[in-house]
Amino acid sequence: MSEGDTGGRFEVTVGAEEAGARLDRFLAGRLAQLSRSRLQALIRAGDVTRDGAAVGDLGLRVRPGETYTVAVPAPEPAAPQAQAIPLTVVYEDTHLIVIDKPAGLAVHPGPGHAAGTLVNALIAHCGSSLSGIGGVRRPGIVHRLDKDTSGLLVVAKTDEAHAGLSQQFAAHGADGKLERRYRAIVWGAPERPHGTVEAALARSSANRTKIAVVGANAGRRAVTRYEVLEKYGGAKTKPVASLLELELETGRTHQIRVHLAHIGHPLLGDATYGAGFKASARNLGLEAQAALEALGRQALHAGLLAFVHPVTGKRLRFTSLLPTDMARLAAALGHGGQVAPRRAASRRR
Repeated sequence: MSEGDTGGRFEVTVGAEEAGARLDRFLAGRLAQLSRSRLQALIRAGDVTRDGAAVGDLGLRVRPGETYTVAVPAPEPAAPQAQAIPLTVVYEDTHLIVIDKPAGLAVHPGPGHAAGTLVNALIAHCGSSLSGIGGVRRPGIVHRLDKDTSGLLVVAKTDEAHAGLSQQFAAHGADGKLERRYRAIVWGAPERPHGTVEAALARSSANRTKIAVVGANAGRRAVTRYEVLEKYGGAKTKPVASLLELELETGRTHQIRVHLAHIGHPLLGDATYGAGFKASARNLGLEAQAALEALGRQALHAGLLAFVHPVTGKRLRFTSLLPTDMARLAAALGHGGQVAPRRAASRRR
C-alpha cells in the first residue's frame, strides 16, 4: 500500500466490533494516513467501492464482513502544463486574448480533466504572459463557459486587464460596458416571443454536481432574458423546437441550462437538465434525429461578446456564427442555421 498523498489502493474489511459505524468514520479509523475530510472527498468522487460498485453515501452504515476499496488518485501537477492544443484566436494584443472556444474543451483543470483544457492551450500559446490573478490553476481566466458550450471567451494576459475585465463581468452589463448573448436550440417554444426568467439558483441538495431552482432566500438571484428567433414545426402543430437568443443579467453556474429547463424548454442535447425530454427525439424527422445524435452536447453557443478594453478604453465587439454541429441541427429542424437579423437597439426588459 502506498501513502495516501502519492496515490494508492487500499482494501479494508469491516470487523464485528465496527458494525453500524458511518462509512467515512470507519475508513478514517482504519486508514490513519488519510484524513476524514480526504476520505469524504474520495467517497463523493466515487473512489470508494464495495463489490466493484461506487459508494457515494457518507453516512452509510457498514456491516461485518463487507470489504471496501479506496482508490487514491495520484497527485496532479501543482500547476497546469503547456499543451499545444489548437486555438481559434479572434483577437489578441499585449493585454488580452479572445478565443472562439470549441465544444468539448474545458476552460480550466478540474475533476475529470486535469489536462487538455483551454488553460493548458493558453499557457502554450501565451507563455508566461497570462495574468496571475486567477491563481496557478486558472491563470487569466475572467469568466467561463461550460465544457460542452461553444463560443466567445476573453482571457486576461496582464493583471491590469484582469482587474478591469473582472469589474465589467461583475456588473453584467448594468454599467453599459459588457454585452454577452447566446444562441440556444430548445425543446418546444415559449408562448411569448420574448420574456424574462427570474429564479434563484443553488447547488442541488440531492445531487451536488447539479444546480437547482430554489426559493429566493435559499439561493442566489439569477435572471435570464430570452427572445424567440425561430420556431421549428408545422403551422398546425405546436413547435417541436425553437432557436432562442439569450442575455444574462447575472452569471450563475449552468444558469441558462437550468432556467430553460425550469420553464419547460430545456436545451436539445442537455443530458443533465433535459434528460426528461430524451424521448422527444422520436418526434423529430430522421435527418434531425441524426443531427441531434451527432451533436452530442447541449445546443448552446456564446455568439456575441462586447466589452470596453480595460487598458485602452476602446469598445470591442465580436460575433461568432453557430458552429457546424448546431447549424446542421438547425438546418435539419427547418432553419438555415444563419444568425437572424437583430433589432437595432438592445432591450432591457
